[in-house]
Amino acid sequence: MEITLKESTIVRPAQDTPKGRLYNSNFDLLITRYHIPTVYFYKKPAGCSNFFDPGKLKEALSKTLVPFYPIAGRLGFDEKGRLEIICNEEGVLFVEAETSSVMDQIIGDFSDNSKLVPKVDYSGGISSYPLLVLQVTTFKCGGVCLGVGFQHTLGDGMSALHFINSWADTARGLSPSVAPFIDRTLLCARIPPTPTFQHAEFDPPPSMNTTSHSIPTSDDLNKPSIVSIFELTVDQLNTLKAKPNAENGDTMTVKYSTYSVLAAHLWRCISKARGLSNDQPTKLHIPTDGRSRLKPPLPPGYFGNVIFSISTTARAGDLQSETFTDTAGRIRELLKLVDDEYLRSALVYIENVPDLSTLVRGSHTFRCPNLAIISWMWLPIYDADFGWGRPMCMRPANVVQEGKIYILPSPTRDGSLSLVTRLETSHMKLFKQLLYEF
Repeated sequence: MEITLKESTIVRPAQDTPKGRLYNSNFDLLITRYHIPTVYFYKKPAGCSNFFDPGKLKEALSKTLVPFYPIAGRLGFDEKGRLEIICNEEGVLFVEAETSSVMDQIIGDFSDNSKLVPKVDYSGGISSYPLLVLQVTTFKCGGVCLGVGFQHTLGDGMSALHFINSWADTARGLSPSVAPFIDRTLLCARIPPTPTFQHAEFDPPPSMNTTSHSIPTSDDLNKPSIVSIFELTVDQLNTLKAKPNAENGDTMTVKYSTYSVLAAHLWRCISKARGLSNDQPTKLHIPTDGRSRLKPPLPPGYFGNVIFSISTTARAGDLQSETFTDTAGRIRELLKLVDDEYLRSALVYIENVPDLSTLVRGSHTFRCPNLAIISWMWLPIYDADFGWGRPMCMRPANVVQEGKIYILPSPTRDGSLSLVTRLETSHMKLFKQLLYEF
């Protein structure tokens, strides 16, 4: 796909906003410092003459940056070297582009869509780049892709969507229903800083077993990987959710969530597709939203990272020999563990770590033999209507780390799900086969 860039603009808040330095919570500090790339695809309505008019979008963007003013800032460090957001109104990047490609082909045949999101140059230092980059690309057919790069320290998926959907509302002449809550000191670690849990999620991820005579090479750690999308219908999901009852003769009194049964199935399938030995440990990472789990709950519109990744480790042989119900039970019990006390303990645990870089997650965290299953099932990813209708498709522009799976809801809200998956190339074919074997 060839992209022609037409114009680039720095958009600043429409009026003066608070200046200063914004405290980042310990959850913000654990996030990989990169821009989360997502793409929204829109079909042009018949007879529409001002479809995704750049002037209208930039005017609404400028207005939306007023309440969401940290987005127009830059990253920096305080005198102790702690990462913070410098609120200075330096603005966000808005790019206009076009391509001769056909939008339906791009949507139907998933590949790396990174060209639809502005590339960020990180070489100039942490304060040199915008925290939000946007690109409106017009296709030959008249359709449009909105590409978004949202710097992860700013916030998690819920915060990013809060901003994008507020921008869309503003473009339609509406006032956003929920204002952002900017103060992150609500997630300060308590004093005295004594954790009450062990927090195995912070332990180093298992690596691939090796013999006493072999040493992993760079080729072992950087094997080719590929992204694929798989669809699961409502009937297939219902079949999967019925498995615990089928295994236990319909005597089950415990209910399992869609996430618990789907994550159990994916963990088992991927461990098998990877050909892991029976004694190989594999760690499953589960990002959970702490907003409703904290007591009292955070204010509506809290802007920041409240996604906390919990984890559980099992031997691959145990996953294959235990019942499906047992694997789903592992996940269910883990999710029950995350409450206010657990999250507050985690904030304290992080506070006690001398070098936070040892806890920051990256490609080493999720790659084979490990796995992260990220659910966007309940996120409002299709609500960004700028005045020309809802997106016909929204998804990650790319999945850059092997071992990550995103669960996406259907744009038609029919209950079906999509799985955007990056695995090693040699494992993907068998995974596709195992995925549909219930």
